[in-house]
Amino acid sequence: MVDHLPVDPEPQRPLPRHATLALLVGRITTIKLAYWAALTAFELVLPLDGRPRDDRFGSSVAFAVLATLVTLIWARRSARAIDPHAGALSRSIPTIATTFVAATVVASPASLPLLLVERQRSFEGCVASATCHPEALWLWVGTLVIGFVIIPAVFAASLRPSR
Repeated sequence: MVDHLPVDPEPQRPLPRHATLALLVGRITTIKLAYWAALTAFELVLPLDGRPRDDRFGSSVAFAVLATLVTLIWARRSARAIDPHAGALSRSIPTIATTFVAATVVASPASLPLLLVERQRSFEGCVASATCHPEALWLWVGTLVIGFVIIPAVFAASLRPSR
């Protein structure tokens, strides 16, 4: 019977196992959830120090940069770490696609609390109901891009090459 003859000259790679996919989704989701949770917690605690809003914004930017650097290092190390049960994650088109899909679908609601906090910050000291401090919203947009594009890209690029 001809139906079972391989068409490609190289052997078929095995399909991803459930444990490998769970490891991939779990790692990237945990990284992104921790990133946005840390940023949101910092923004909620920041007004308690009593400094003016402009001084606090500089601290917000500095913390966001620090959190981003720590998260990128974590993403790189996590992508290369070998799990004792599932093994190593290898770089392939399906793995990279799964990284971005999981990071977008599963972890996207984690950015919404930060949006609400930054939206409130944009109203601080306003007389009218319009946004007086759009930089607070730009900070959220920046962290959103980092969370949706940069972190998964670093994770995907750090995966071990396929054999």
